[in-house]
Amino acid sequence: MTSASLLAVFGLGGPELLLILAVVLLLFGAKKLPELAKGLGRSVKEFKKATNEAEEDEQSAKPAPAPVANAEAKKPESTTSTSTP
Repeated sequence: MTSASLLAVFGLGGPELLLILAVVLLLFGAKKLPELAKGLGRSVKEFKKATNEAEEDEQSAKPAPAPVANAEAKKPESTTSTSTP
């Protein structure tokens, strides 16, 4: 999902985003914004890394399919033998 379609889901356009940015700027101040953005970026990067590792672990944990044996090789041998004198 792209950021444009994500914003469309929430009904946010340009003016709304500017208003949100202004409120965040007022709440946290100009000095804190780069630190917040850096922390958010690290969090997203760590989340993606963990997601990729989980997918790789899941794929490697799948058991390989069992080989199909030949039907003739699995015939049981007769345990009683009859011998004629």
